[in-house]
Amino acid sequence: MAVKRWLVGCVVLLVGTFATVSLAFLIVNLTFQREGFSLGPLSRRVGLIEIVGDIESSEGVVDQLEHMRRDSSVRAVVLRLDSPGGGVAASQEIYEAVRKVREDDKPVVASMGGVAASGAYYIACAADSIVSNPGTLTGSVGVIMSFPNTEELFRKVGLRFEVVKTGKFKDIGSMSRPMTFEERELLQGVLSNVYEQFVDAISEGRSLDRKDILPYADGRIFSGDQALEYGFVDRLGDLNDAVQLAASMAHIEGRPVVVRKEKRRVSLVDFFEDKLRFVPALSQSGPRLEYRLR
Repeated sequence: MAVKRWLVGCVVLLVGTFATVSLAFLIVNLTFQREGFSLGPLSRRVGLIEIVGDIESSEGVVDQLEHMRRDSSVRAVVLRLDSPGGGVAASQEIYEAVRKVREDDKPVVASMGGVAASGAYYIACAADSIVSNPGTLTGSVGVIMSFPNTEELFRKVGLRFEVVKTGKFKDIGSMSRPMTFEERELLQGVLSNVYEQFVDAISEGRSLDRKDILPYADGRIFSGDQALEYGFVDRLGDLNDAVQLAASMAHIEGRPVVVRKEKRRVSLVDFFEDKLRFVPALSQSGPRLEYRLR
């Protein structure tokens, strides 16, 4: 009789322990999913990263991509692009970060919103597949560099600049005088080189011959519907279609769970710095190369 009671007690203890552990695991699992951590490779999670507005810095997006790459529970990534592009270097760094995610055998799908042009399209080319709305504004393949010329204003207020330099190109882009022919020729060579990098990225990412790209790579814009016709995107659809495609490519059964890493909040300082960018004379960084829709 004592042995029977002991056995019953053991069974009750085991069942209670199992129930407690299961409940604890469920709570921890839900908590970790909400915070974006991984508990194993058998989930149905698709990471969502948004690139919205001007592409000025790559840091935040690259951090999110690296987070998704290392999280074993995230089996595919969707990039939501709603941007006119931005800095060349920032666009290229995000492009490379997307490639690293793919190298880890995680499918990446680019989803185009209202605008996905220039640098945003450059980034999209790193994805396995591009999904666009029919009315998405895309294209604008090209490079631009702007310099303010305030010579006439300075002359009116009686302001002159005396420049001492070590080479004839050291003050190239000066806002106090017109650009010389040699300076314009030098800058055009730089822009042409960076433009070729853009075309190469499209050719590699889209598996297109350069001859099929160049007729549309003159800075022109086109709709998502036209982009499909030209071979610049793979299919038409919305964000939900892109998520479903990414889940299918990752062999996720059932409805995928979409997760995203919390973005850094924009401060008032960030806001004013962003506005000052559009006034090159006041910008600390000065003129720069851009993949941007103007």
